[in-house]
Amino acid sequence: MKKAILLPRKYIQGRGVISEIGTYAAMLGKKAVVMWGAKTKAAVGESAKKSLAAAGVECIDVHFNGECTKAEARRIADIAKGADMVIGVGGGKALDTAKASAIYENLPHIIVPTVASNDSPTSACTVWYDDEHVCVGFDLWPCNPDYIIVDTEIIAKAPLRLFVAGIGDAMSTWFEAEASFASRAITCSGGAPTLTVMAMTKLCFETIMEYGLSAIEAVKVHAVTPAVEKVVEATTLLSGIGWESGGLATAHAMGNSLPSLHETHEYLHGEKVSFGVMTQICLDDSLSDELVEETAIFLAKAGLPVTFADLNIDKVSESRLREYANSVVGEGSFTNNHNFTVTGDDLYDAMVAADALGRRVKLAIG
Repeated sequence: MKKAILLPRKYIQGRGVISEIGTYAAMLGKKAVVMWGAKTKAAVGESAKKSLAAAGVECIDVHFNGECTKAEARRIADIAKGADMVIGVGGGKALDTAKASAIYENLPHIIVPTVASNDSPTSACTVWYDDEHVCVGFDLWPCNPDYIIVDTEIIAKAPLRLFVAGIGDAMSTWFEAEASFASRAITCSGGAPTLTVMAMTKLCFETIMEYGLSAIEAVKVHAVTPAVEKVVEATTLLSGIGWESGGLATAHAMGNSLPSLHETHEYLHGEKVSFGVMTQICLDDSLSDELVEETAIFLAKAGLPVTFADLNIDKVSESRLREYANSVVGEGSFTNNHNFTVTGDDLYDAMVAADALGRRVKLAIG
């Protein structure tokens, strides 16, 4: 059986490392398209431009329009003609657009996340949206970013909700990889999960469970602590490699599809994935009661959605929830990466069980 793993060229993390961006850019060439939004540029632009100038790298400053559309990626790719690299700075949509723009022009690219809200920075993937902000699919690229530069001082200054959402996204990684490993599912890497990626996904889970709550407390006061460093590595590097080469299952089948329930539109991807985790652990009978309980308690203590009410779907009718559950399963669904069949009825019952579990643990922890 073919196994495969995708990896970025180099990952750099720590306080103030954005000041080293010029060092890495200079290894790729002398002219860089730097793509960012207005807020991101205002926050980190001076440091980044100073570093690039000191390294002798010309900066072509490009404003990101805010949505990851194919038209926006093509626009930036056209600007990048004749450049040596593309540097994407910002949140997930900015970074995904930068990846696509670089690939279109066959250019190396540097990714600089300014939030830790999801695990996309290390991946060779772009998730596409339309101008109405609706997800319309994704593309898998032939290579991962050349350099990922994660400045934890910047991450700690971002809104707490984004940091917590990143934990919700990453909490799915091990559970989904275990499901994919058991079924020998083919992942985005083009092969089944390797032992290496399985070890990384387990470390991701263990790190978040041990240090996640301490890291949240530190980020509340914008402090960079050892716990923050560990959790950022887990939510960005370990989870990023983990989902791409370890595989996805029910948690992301739900996280990606919950926007079809309009009541959830105000919630972040990682928040939706959190309830997907709750559902998956109530669906998979290979998990111990102790592990299920510990996971639910952690998610609740972290302030992540564990009940229908937490996602504003507690008033949604049973018929609509059953319709939603039926739409999630079937051909092409990540639910097929389990080593058992998941029907619409199975998923609906697991959602109801997850809601009950979430309400019980929230009551217990106060």
